Amino acid sequence: MADDRSYFFCGIGGSGMLPLATILRSQGARVAGSDRSLDQGRTGDKFDFLRRQGIALFPQDGSGLNSPGQVLVASAAIEETVPDVAAALRLGAERLTRAELLARLFNAAPLSIGVAGTSGKSTVTGMIAWILHHAGRDPTAMNGAVMKNFATPDSPFASALVGRGGPFVSEVDESDGSIALYRPTIAVLNNVSLDHKSLEELRGLFLDFALRAQKVVINLDDPETRALADRIPPERKVTFSFRDSSADLYSPGIEAGAGRAEFAVRRGGESLPARVHLWGAHNAVNGMAALAAATAAGIPLGSAVEALAGFTGLRRRFEMVGERGGVAVIDDFGHNPDKIAATLRAARIGLEGRLLLFFQPHGFGPLRLMKDALAQTFVQGMAPGDRLILCDPVYFGGTVDRSVGSAELVEAVNAAGRSAEHVPARADAGARLAALAAPGDRIVIMGARDDTLSQFAMDVLEALPR
Repeated sequence: MADDRSYFFCGIGGSGMLPLATILRSQGARVAGSDRSLDQGRTGDKFDFLRRQGIALFPQDGSGLNSPGQVLVASAAIEETVPDVAAALRLGAERLTRAELLARLFNAAPLSIGVAGTSGKSTVTGMIAWILHHAGRDPTAMNGAVMKNFATPDSPFASALVGRGGPFVSEVDESDGSIALYRPTIAVLNNVSLDHKSLEELRGLFLDFALRAQKVVINLDDPETRALADRIPPERKVTFSFRDSSADLYSPGIEAGAGRAEFAVRRGGESLPARVHLWGAHNAVNGMAALAAATAAGIPLGSAVEALAGFTGLRRRFEMVGERGGVAVIDDFGHNPDKIAATLRAARIGLEGRLLLFFQPHGFGPLRLMKDALAQTFVQGMAPGDRLILCDPVYFGGTVDRSVGSAELVEAVNAAGRSAEHVPARADAGARLAALAAPGDRIVIMGARDDTLSQFAMDVLEALPR
């Protein structure tokens, strides 16, 4: 869909903003933006990448908005006092949220695949995009993480794939309710669990999303999505399972090893061996979701299975940063109970040493909502010798309730018999991890909504003794 309008992104370096800006620019739109990180001199490589695409960058002071014909793209939650927003209001410029703009592009595509679920959205989106690309369908994909298969020296921040074919693949977000904006050809429901909203709210959002789709891919092994499956007309469902042999795609089990998960895929009388070259059995489940979506889009199962074996993963999804002195450092996006539980299970594969866990909560609001579930997840996933270090939550300012912080989560974990520490400053927490580390340990860095966590993981690696 060609677009020759002028868009200005407030917060253009964000994980959901950068790929959308890239897609729009490729379609002929004029794109500019600002970002607080740019003003602070952080993550410069990302902004150099945007400039190379012809995207102009401005200070976040309103100076980049100078015409009522511009469209301001900004978070729905951003205050009107932010200079870019104030400038747009003064000019009378149109304002869109990131989700509203993405939904316009997504809904205009002849084949749209929307990936929903509390956990695994980015990985499944990347898998589907790679399978469609491998099959010659030339898809466009919008992801919240860098897809390693599409990253190159010239395009290191490949969280977007710009194709000329009909398919548009995107993860869709339930946390702010914007999932209601999307009308998918194929909807993927991988799982539903507590994250930003109550389960009751999530059930309604996911069901409405599924009912708007022509085809719905459903994980029968997740209790919540299985319950939703009963509400979907049979002719519109494509189901998958590792437990229920009546599913459209069925596997009798998963063999997970270091950096791989293998399973057999059965569909009707057809049975094919499948493999994902990623850590953790949960990635076999993600792989089945991607295979089901790809076959719903008309890709032969054999072709889809072959492509899946070549998927190399996403940045910050159990990504091995390096090893020094017998200590491995892993960078991971884990931030809610389901994601963290999957990460801890993956980290246990082939491990004889301890887990040294670092967790930066991705906000005071989510921490307040999920504190008890997070504590239970850590307690269940940690062994007696493991250690958990928490710094203070991500905080971008504003009037958010900060009555529950990292100290309260640490207290809950310690009270249940596991070892946790609150080290408020992140740099000090990194030094503590390096001091604790011994040969055979794995250090796992976890958190979301903060691009600097990857650099922090590198810093921890560099601090380890050789």
